[in-house]
Amino acid sequence: NVHVNRIPCDGEAKEVHYFPGKFFVASLDKASLHNERNAVLMETPGGAKIVFVQIAGLVARRIVCYLQKNMPVRRGERYGMIRFGSRMEVLLPPTWPILVKPGDKVHAGTSALAKMTEVS
Repeated sequence: NVHVNRIPCDGEAKEVHYFPGKFFVASLDKASLHNERNAVLMETPGGAKIVFVQIAGLVARRIVCYLQKNMPVRRGERYGMIRFGSRMEVLLPPTWPILVKPGDKVHAGTSALAKMTEVS
């Protein structure tokens, strides 16, 4: 239930793309492809790539992102927000061990979702 979005680790926002779209209930699978959303491709200093996607929902219909292409970022920095009823997707390198499981409570800015490993 946190609406402020934070940068997961140090690096650079390599790409920032806004996609206009519909406003289905954000928990539906089709929301990932059809809803209004903002996608960020980030690269860590070690070369790993992370994608995070803000997805607008049915009720709030609002996403905010302050990032720009090639902007340096630091872990924990606020970069935007999504209103209630929206969702955030985080795509990590497959080699990073996931530290949480479905149903776990995580806390913005303090809970680690995965363990960063070197890119090979």
